Amino acid sequence: MSSVIGGGKTINIFDLQELARSKKNVISMGLGDPDLPTPAHIVAAAKAAIDEGRTGPAPTRGLLELRQAISDKLQRDNGILADPETEILVTTGGQEALFLLIQALIEPGDEVIVPDPRYTSYDEAINVAGGQMVLVPTDEAHAFDLDPVEVEKRITPKSKVLLLISPNNPTAGIVSPDNARQLARLAIEHNLIVISDEIYEKFLYDGATQISIASLPGMRERTITLNGASKTYAMTGWRIGYLAGPPEFISIAAALKDMVNVQAPTVSQWAAVAALTGPQDCVEQMRQTYAERRALLMSALDDMGFSYGTPHGALYIWANTSSTGIEATQLSYLFLDKAGVLIFPGTGFGDNWGNYMRMTLLQPKEVLEQAVERMRSALADYRAGLV
Repeated sequence: MSSVIGGGKTINIFDLQELARSKKNVISMGLGDPDLPTPAHIVAAAKAAIDEGRTGPAPTRGLLELRQAISDKLQRDNGILADPETEILVTTGGQEALFLLIQALIEPGDEVIVPDPRYTSYDEAINVAGGQMVLVPTDEAHAFDLDPVEVEKRITPKSKVLLLISPNNPTAGIVSPDNARQLARLAIEHNLIVISDEIYEKFLYDGATQISIASLPGMRERTITLNGASKTYAMTGWRIGYLAGPPEFISIAAALKDMVNVQAPTVSQWAAVAALTGPQDCVEQMRQTYAERRALLMSALDDMGFSYGTPHGALYIWANTSSTGIEATQLSYLFLDKAGVLIFPGTGFGDNWGNYMRMTLLQPKEVLEQAVERMRSALADYRAGLV
């Protein structure tokens, strides 16, 4: 997905990243990798596993100790019952989890109902499987909640899967509890399988709540829940994700994983056991840090005249650039080239989003303050005809 900037030059997210690498002192508000350190007790558990020689091969489905910890977490936090022996698969990060589940579920011609905008790795996985994406628009006025009425309009005899990403990347919206219940009803009525991507579940703000759709009556047997340690525990580089779903699906996904890379890294699995079973105050501390950054950036965007859907969750703000009169890709290029701030344009998350930018909360407050001042200056210079 690319756009044309001044002089007829076409540019996309990858071009922006390449340009950022060529410049000095760039402040990145692009990639979604947490900047906070992995909590110390998790690192200590990994070191202990190495010191004690617990580094050998693990089962393809994951260490039983980790699957049990995931099962306990799902029941405690999400109200989901999942048998650690048959209904959980540990994956090499959430990215592998989403790819495996799409390949295990989708046959050529199957339709997948997908909220728009969206995390476009799903696009690629669905295309590889031969599936057809059916996009459901979401909007700023409703904080990018997924409207069951709009979903129902798009259900056809070919519809097989409904994808939910809540909290959402890139919009930071959530599927509200009332809408989740209505979507569950639609899934049952139309015999849809639901993928519920809950990787950002621990980062909710201003009292927002959401429910795991697999916990609702009649949904456990038709829902695959995707989650992982990457965002919650600042463990993106450790590569631990997981899927929880019906035994027959987990068996197919595990067979695919066995052919791809056999297992997730053993030491990382022991670290994830510590993450899930150890103290959880570190997660709330991270959430509070992100909440402070979110407040800072929202205030700055208000001052600059940007609008946005209320970011109820995740690690992003999905900012509307319309008030500037500058298309988002051009504005991203301006901010990077003239201000040294890397922000991804909305066209990286769907072709319909040329007036939006995804800004991350993944820099310290003082760095975000610098980024905001640079953005203000570049925008003022542009409006004055100085750039």
